[in-house]
Amino acid sequence: MKHFFLLAFSLLIIGKIQAQQTQKPPLHGKNWMAVTGKPLAATAGAMIFQKGGNAIDAACAMLAATCTMWDVLSWGGETQALIYNPKTGKVIAINALGVAPTGATVDFFKGKGYNFPPEYGPLAAVTPGTPGGLCYILAEYGTLSLKEVLAPAMEMAAGYPIEAQTANSIENNKQRIKEWPYSKAVFLTHPGEKREAPEAGEIFVQKELLATLTKMVEAEQNALRNKKSRKEAIMAAYDRFYKGDIAKEFVRGCQEQGGLITLNDLAKWKPLEEEPLHVNYKGIEVYKLQSWTQGPMLLQSLNILENLDLKGMGYNSTRYIHTLYQTMNLTFADRDFYYGDPYFTTKIPITGLLSKAYAKERAKQINPDRNDPEAAPGDPYPYEGKSNPFVQLLQQRKSYTDTTNKKQGGFLPKHDAATLLNRPVTEDMLAVNSDSLYMDRLWRGTTSVEAADKDGWVISITPSGGWTPACIAGHTGVGMSQRLQSFVLDSALSPFNVIAPGKRPRVTLTPSLALKDGKPFLAFGVQGGDTQDQNLLQFFLNIAEFGMTVQQATEAANINTNQLWLSLGGTAIKDRLPHPGSILLNKNTPDSVRTSLKNMGYIPTFGERTSGPINAILIDTKHGSLWGGSSNHGEDYGIGW
Repeated sequence: MKHFFLLAFSLLIIGKIQAQQTQKPPLHGKNWMAVTGKPLAATAGAMIFQKGGNAIDAACAMLAATCTMWDVLSWGGETQALIYNPKTGKVIAINALGVAPTGATVDFFKGKGYNFPPEYGPLAAVTPGTPGGLCYILAEYGTLSLKEVLAPAMEMAAGYPIEAQTANSIENNKQRIKEWPYSKAVFLTHPGEKREAPEAGEIFVQKELLATLTKMVEAEQNALRNKKSRKEAIMAAYDRFYKGDIAKEFVRGCQEQGGLITLNDLAKWKPLEEEPLHVNYKGIEVYKLQSWTQGPMLLQSLNILENLDLKGMGYNSTRYIHTLYQTMNLTFADRDFYYGDPYFTTKIPITGLLSKAYAKERAKQINPDRNDPEAAPGDPYPYEGKSNPFVQLLQQRKSYTDTTNKKQGGFLPKHDAATLLNRPVTEDMLAVNSDSLYMDRLWRGTTSVEAADKDGWVISITPSGGWTPACIAGHTGVGMSQRLQSFVLDSALSPFNVIAPGKRPRVTLTPSLALKDGKPFLAFGVQGGDTQDQNLLQFFLNIAEFGMTVQQATEAANINTNQLWLSLGGTAIKDRLPHPGSILLNKNTPDSVRTSLKNMGYIPTFGERTSGPINAILIDTKHGSLWGGSSNHGEDYGIGW
């Protein structure tokens, strides 16, 4: 199997592929397609489709199932979505990201000795967004009841055979889990034994989560009996979570364990429907969420790359890899400094950042012969007719990086190991040959949910937060988010992403949709923190430039740059610093390319799989069918009909 990459990509360079074999078969469907992070969760989507639900109903069922399975997220996390509405012909953005709670200030965390908010525990939590996001999406764009859509997740909460990945993650993190009494009671089903976590295949029961979901359904059903509309009934369930007895227990359990979330924080929060951002890449309209995510980084990259002959360079040639790496370094530098919550300020220069003229100027900064370890944020303000107010901060920012530290480039970022393995990591574990740590990073993390149906509804969701080891809030069974760590405490690092109560952190979570000729073309997403838009950029180019099928594109070898500020992991500056020249390459990269890249200033590491598990759906308008793609880089799975 490992030779398929070499064969496939040789064929690509030679000419058009006709029927190239892939490691997993492509999915085909005429009526619907459901793809997500776990086989059981994909089955939940299929169950809803079989009941007559649309793609939105199915996606909500998959979201609920993945949260119940801790894949790797929970009900207290956050949800981000893009939806194509065939009734209006428009793409809709859903912002169901929680906000920093009351008391979450720079002074509070600096007073505790942090340079970034903590990675774990109740002080890492933003307000939960997924329950509200699911209710809003279902009420506005679904067709079924909350009771019907939550049925698979509720059956799973009553007991489902837990898979090895989650079971082993619990065992590996049991010392931290023991710090939180409610988490300990849920996760450690064999207390005092050598293995305290569930075994793979064991029926894992979550009685308190089931009770919480039951209360939400009860609220909906009571509202229906009182002659409320379908939408009003679903939002009655929403109110019970954020303003009723569920909220009271959530806050009590959070604060008992040292958290900051208040009842007012929950009651004031609400999901938002937004206009997405988009750019045109050679006739394809690509949509991403606003600057509270890293999504615009992919759009900026496409603006730079559209002027170049990528196909002529050759897939994953030295020149192609170098061009991608340099482009991503520039756009990540912009992301790191300029992105943040647009509801806290109107001054984020997103218009300038997405300007085609700005992209051309940034492209001129690419050195064709060497990696630039000093790649820095640009100045998008003139492209909005404004002056940059952050000139002094940009100068101050330079003091944080030291590219003379050669050791940086040869190590995987600490987040790759510590945040996803969730156990102490030593320097020798972070060495270049630590392929297993990087593999774990790719196989775990967030998840993605993609769904489409014959009526034209298409949805892409990238939910996350509350991953193992999660601190469960009281007797709700709901794990709290850890997303507060994506804020900064110093404006020189990111002036728009400094923590403040009621503010959203700039997240890595980034669903994607694309239209072609005004019709849905692609829905795609991936897990993997800062690598998400790196992987999705290359997936998109694999299809748009190199003619791969959707399954081929999910399996294809990617590159990853670590020359960026990490969004997750570690509370010290040194934990988040960029690693200039650090690049992950596929293990089958030819020796000639390896040598050329080293001579250009790169410090490579190698892996068999070099992207997170990409999930995607391609809408084949020519044949009136759906293509599903899901790489075998994790446990992701799809079903079509």
